[in-house]
Amino acid sequence: MFDISIDLAIPDSEIEWTAIRAQGAGGQHVNKVASAVHLRFDVKASSLPDEVKARLLQLRDHRISREGFIVIKAQESRSRERNKTVALDRLRALINTAAVRPKARKPTKPSRAAHHRRLTEKAKRGRLKALRGKAEGE
Repeated sequence: MFDISIDLAIPDSEIEWTAIRAQGAGGQHVNKVASAVHLRFDVKASSLPDEVKARLLQLRDHRISREGFIVIKAQESRSRERNKTVALDRLRALINTAAVRPKARKPTKPSRAAHHRRLTEKAKRGRLKALRGKAEGE
């Protein structure tokens, strides 16, 4: 089980791993070792709660495909295990952002005094701008 938060966890079987060769400059041994990893997670078929799934699919993130798959590539380290840890941390952060329920917006209304102040300021500004025109005697 992969723990995301105190009350969220997903089974390891829902995460697919693929080892790939890392991009970047070459060097000794670099073209022989697949140390980078692709993490693939199917949001729609996962065991996450439905509301978390919905918010996760609504996120505007390039790592989430239209089909509902999260694909994370990690290649920072030369160690495959470290790259797996980095990819899992990124997945955890992404799911945690979707797990937070957004605050409901409470519609507000300006007070009567604020409304009055705005209108008097508007009238004052209009009179000032009207004085900028040409004088009538010219």
